Amino acid sequence: MAEAGLFLAYAAIGTMAVAPIYFGSFSSLDRLKSAASKSRTSEKGHFAEFSDSEDEDEESEAVTAEDAYMFPVYGSAALFSMYVIFKYLNKDWVNFLLSGYFALLGVAALTQLGVRVVKGVTGVKLPLYHLNLVHHSKSVFDLRFTNLHLGMMGASMLCTAFYLYSKNWAVSNLFGLAFSFSAIILIRLDSFKSGMIMLAGLFVYDIFWVFGTEVMVSVAKNFDAPIKVVFPKDLFPAEGKLAFTMLGLGDIVVPGIFVALCLRFDRQRYLSSIGYAKDKALPRVLNNKHRGFGFPTPYFNACMAAYVAGLATTITVMHTFKAAQPALLYLSPACILAVVVTAVA
Repeated sequence: MAEAGLFLAYAAIGTMAVAPIYFGSFSSLDRLKSAASKSRTSEKGHFAEFSDSEDEDEESEAVTAEDAYMFPVYGSAALFSMYVIFKYLNKDWVNFLLSGYFALLGVAALTQLGVRVVKGVTGVKLPLYHLNLVHHSKSVFDLRFTNLHLGMMGASMLCTAFYLYSKNWAVSNLFGLAFSFSAIILIRLDSFKSGMIMLAGLFVYDIFWVFGTEVMVSVAKNFDAPIKVVFPKDLFPAEGKLAFTMLGLGDIVVPGIFVALCLRFDRQRYLSSIGYAKDKALPRVLNNKHRGFGFPTPYFNACMAAYVAGLATTITVMHTFKAAQPALLYLSPACILAVVVTAVA
């Protein structure tokens, strides 16, 4: 019975890792621009009128090769700082402050996730409101939202309040999934070079902090915030206290933004092959679809399969040796090799 519960936990962790990568990758695809849509936008004025407008695409943060080189440095500094803070300060007070910070982030992330799920399932088209601040004819702040955003924000605040009160592990997973989904959409690698530098650097980072020190495991156990997805090893333990298996969000987000890059690359290759250009009308083969059209995804499929295989290897080794494993030890090489092999094939 205990073994069955453990394998259920592994399956749940794997599902929670793959889902935000898959759906986040497709959500990171911007709406195509064309001459016709630009003409309609100029006729209506500066502000988009509906929530499916091409002007609605969210701003993203580009990661360059220079940024990728610094990822392990910044990550190490943040991780060791948290280790020192937990070691020398009151853990309860630290977690109290961190809970407040993550509560604010959680409301935003859950709101975005809820809006995308509802719009994706229903295809609803809603009026888009703008809150725009202008200084000397220059926009300094532009907030766009719909009634759906307001409704989801209210639901997210209730969910956040329940989490702060109960620290329920299932709600914590919901926040973790929302954070992962949002990060994969917003953080975009500018090239495969940057992605491989990032994965290689964090490969070394993960090995050092897991195998070389107690820091990574110690912080993960003491950090009472949704920075990981967890699942009980046994849903009905005889002792009455749940024990959990876990996966850090970094092991989802870091490979996830690389997988999303593969999908965007696949689409760009397809668009180039059919003669798409931003300043021209959409090619007929797209049937006037600015998003949601099909295209071949060899790089995405290969990288996604490599991630699943790498994660399965991580879980297998962890189960066999009964010890925590640096997941990027297996995920980073798997994702890099998948892209290289696909390019050569």
